Amino acid sequence: MVPSTSTGDSSWTSSGLDFLISLDRRGRGLGAALQQAVRDAIRTGRLHPGDPLPSTRALATDLGVARGTVVEVYEQLAAEGWLVARHGLGTRVADLPAALPPPTEPPAVPAPRHDLRPGHADPSSFPRQGWAAVMRRVLAGAPDEAFGYADPRGRLELRAALAGYLGRARGVRATAVSVQVCAGAGHGLGIAFRALAARGARILAVEDPSSPRMREIAAGTGLDVVALPCDDLGARAGVLPGLGADAVVVTPAHQYPLGVTLSPQRRGELLAWARGTGGIIVEDDYDGELRYDRQPVGALQALDPGRVVYVGTTSKSLAAALRVGWLVAPPQLAGPVTEAIRVVNAWPSSLEQLTLARFIDTGMFDRHIRRMRGTYRKRRDLLATTLARQAPMLQVTGIAAGGHALVCLPPGGPGEHELVAKAALAGLALDGLRGYRVHRAPADEREQPALVIGYGTPAGQSYRAAVAALGDFLHAAYPPP
Repeated sequence: MVPSTSTGDSSWTSSGLDFLISLDRRGRGLGAALQQAVRDAIRTGRLHPGDPLPSTRALATDLGVARGTVVEVYEQLAAEGWLVARHGLGTRVADLPAALPPPTEPPAVPAPRHDLRPGHADPSSFPRQGWAAVMRRVLAGAPDEAFGYADPRGRLELRAALAGYLGRARGVRATAVSVQVCAGAGHGLGIAFRALAARGARILAVEDPSSPRMREIAAGTGLDVVALPCDDLGARAGVLPGLGADAVVVTPAHQYPLGVTLSPQRRGELLAWARGTGGIIVEDDYDGELRYDRQPVGALQALDPGRVVYVGTTSKSLAAALRVGWLVAPPQLAGPVTEAIRVVNAWPSSLEQLTLARFIDTGMFDRHIRRMRGTYRKRRDLLATTLARQAPMLQVTGIAAGGHALVCLPPGGPGEHELVAKAALAGLALDGLRGYRVHRAPADEREQPALVIGYGTPAGQSYRAAVAALGDFLHAAYPPP
């Protein structure tokens, strides 16, 4: 006998305990159909050993059957060993490991001991206490409408705060009306690319090397991607007229991944191309706030807001988990951007937007950026001094700003691909420069091999151990003469 089915509903279960079940009412009684449905739920893992079942009254009400039918089903399944009933605990799934299917998930890939790949902020540096304090104030004072569906353009409070901050810190010419809040830089780039395609663009020039993910996003919007070569002065803007591009995406403040800054002459050539051809420039300012040994480099957008789409993010400054970015589009793209947002239909939560707005308005964001500059400067210095001591044959470049460095490999040693593979066996996750190339030359003609080393991970004090392991590894691969 099932105790809970004969004495009424006990406190552990109520109509609030949901069990989604679909009865096959064809060709059999309701009791038999319900028995089979419960057995199937246990066999397939929808119900696990120890899971409670709804009360007989609640399940009968949900299914529209007599309570006595459910009582008989529970008693029969308990007799067969599928269920177990204990006084005060109600009816639960019995411990039947043999009846459960074996796990089908693939084995997890072991995480590397030290992950030095670029593109991440130090997760341990997130200002948890300050953010929590601001969010508590936001929750206490947020209007009721903030808990409804969000404005696709983003909260006005955040758009106004971003317009002020970007103008002050990056020289961007923007107003609350022209700022579009996005769910990260990738989302912002996708919106920009969709808007360009809707406006008639077909060919997008991208820096070579550049982010493979960015190129995937562009291709996903229907744009044809062509390579714009880069050197130690940044993107070679003089090549653009021969590419037939309608738009170009660049990282002028800190080229990703070479780490160089677009020279003033190249900036002028880029803007001249846009004005002369009607082309559009997409500026990805992914880590423009992080600078160490140079004066601030303002945003390209400030020189011609009518020709430049500006994209930024908190992923490198605060945390990628926030999924907050922004886009400032010229007036000619306002309509296509609005339509792209309507189609994509994704944006950060209103509460996070309001929190970030107050974080900026109170100066806490500026103070956090300054702290991160100090943190990454120390990490960069540690990397540079370690490699200078352990592997002096290697050249470290692109370190005046940003969250990563380029470590150029000399000839005569292991190839880039071989080095990355050997590092993985040693517990080091590294990125080779060749993976960022738009066009990868054959192995016997490949470009200068290099490693792209990030400052963001591993978190906290683990970075020192990671750099020490990297130094030992490269010392063995490239022993000093």
